Amino acid sequence: MTSRRDFLATVGAAALAGCAPAAVPPLPPGELVGPAVDRGHRLREGGFPAPTETRRTRVAIVGGGVSGLAAGWKLGKAGLADFLVLELEDEPGGNSRAGRSATTAYPWGAHYLPLPGPEARAVRELLAELGVLQGDPAAVRPVYDERYLCATPQERLFRDGLWHEGLLPRRGIGAEEREQQRRFQERMEALKGARGRDGRRAFAVPMELSSRDPQWLALDQRSFRQWLADEDFTAPSVHWLANYACRDDYGADYGQTSAWAGLHYFACRHGEAANASGDTVLTAPEGNAWLAAGMARAMGERLLPGSAAWRLAETGRGLAVDCWQPARGRCLRVEAEQVVWAAPAFVLAKAWPAIPPELRTAAGAGDYAPWLVANLHLAGLPEERHGAPLAWDNVFHDSPGLGYVVATHQLIRRRPAGTVFTYYRALHEVSPAEGRRLLLETPRSAWAEGILAELERVHPDIRRLCTRLDVFRNGHAMRRPLPGSLWGPHRRALAGFSHPRLKLAHADLSGFSLFEEAQYRGVVAAEKVLAALGKSFTSSL
Repeated sequence: MTSRRDFLATVGAAALAGCAPAAVPPLPPGELVGPAVDRGHRLREGGFPAPTETRRTRVAIVGGGVSGLAAGWKLGKAGLADFLVLELEDEPGGNSRAGRSATTAYPWGAHYLPLPGPEARAVRELLAELGVLQGDPAAVRPVYDERYLCATPQERLFRDGLWHEGLLPRRGIGAEEREQQRRFQERMEALKGARGRDGRRAFAVPMELSSRDPQWLALDQRSFRQWLADEDFTAPSVHWLANYACRDDYGADYGQTSAWAGLHYFACRHGEAANASGDTVLTAPEGNAWLAAGMARAMGERLLPGSAAWRLAETGRGLAVDCWQPARGRCLRVEAEQVVWAAPAFVLAKAWPAIPPELRTAAGAGDYAPWLVANLHLAGLPEERHGAPLAWDNVFHDSPGLGYVVATHQLIRRRPAGTVFTYYRALHEVSPAEGRRLLLETPRSAWAEGILAELERVHPDIRRLCTRLDVFRNGHAMRRPLPGSLWGPHRRALAGFSHPRLKLAHADLSGFSLFEEAQYRGVVAAEKVLAALGKSFTSSL
């Protein structure tokens, strides 16, 4: 684990010391943004006033991230309009939020969706509803709206001063390493088709549909790095790719990641399209915010942003959720027949005094990755190094950050003069607790200086072109799939929890944060609610 001092050296030591070199231009303006830390910490500290108003509804959904929006989306599709969504932040979307400038929209978090396979029925249903999947959602190879199919080139890798096509470098690689790259790719393709003795795919999306064959579940007991060593993969480029995958999707080093989760990243993507290759992703300038907005579109006043749920209690007729509304300086009580808890599991352990002991343990067992996202507003495209041309996803090989995506890449019919680069960095080098402390204590100027210094290695003129740089910090971005965490007792206790009036829904129930997982958990919870209320519906699962 990297020391705090070594980590800070990658953040922008000159800015931290308050003595940036005179030759360096002043930093562009910007803000330090992200989840409402003060509200989250207020939940931890307690001391709320008594509710001054009570509202009654059939269903209360706590959390307006992807899972909560998916639950409301499913309830609405089934014709149940009497529900409320309580969201701590001032806008819904969770990790799928976005911003907008005069030039383009841009993501603050998740920025793509792989082509959904046949098991991801709810995802396909949503895409068909939004007009992105055209024709039969159950088709093996559907047609997708070309505006959402990632334009080429999709990705490139900066390594040794040169841009390489794809994420596995070919130049400067010896024959033995190229052979290991080929063997690794063949192995991942074989795992895509692998099934357990129960007939299920070894690695499916949603993960709940994966095989329970012990030979596959045993992969959860060791790290992805150990799996590579056990399988005689020694090539540095293969290890780099495996580590990049874990940092990118899980916010964790591959030595800290379950081998099952690491292999799932490569082997779970079974989607096909009639008008694109299977490795194409769906994306938009605003990242995945269009998906969240599509689910939230019909909710209107049933969505209550700025409502932080801090207490859950049983009443004679159902459940009561008390919410702190800081903008109004008061607490609201929502009484409901059914509650969908779509906020992170660790918050439930604090908000529900009567939580069963085994569920409290399971809810508190998660390990959450801290993340940093920055949006750099550029007056024009920066100077390019040699090699592959600018892509949508531009990945760095030897760098603290993962790289950046280009918000205007999809604007094929319109080429604005400026653009926005969205930079991503998982703070995996330090412990999650230390990462959260750094996010709280490090000023925007330090992050901005470090990010610009990192990008200058790739684009020497980026400081001159950068007109604004906003930094988004997320201390609990996603649940990390540590070895033993996916198929052990704690996650299973969350996913299998049963209560007559309370249903759990969050990507935490899957053990890692993907749009498909969060949406699935929300739809599962909504269908349980509909069944409990005696409401007829057609399953989306």
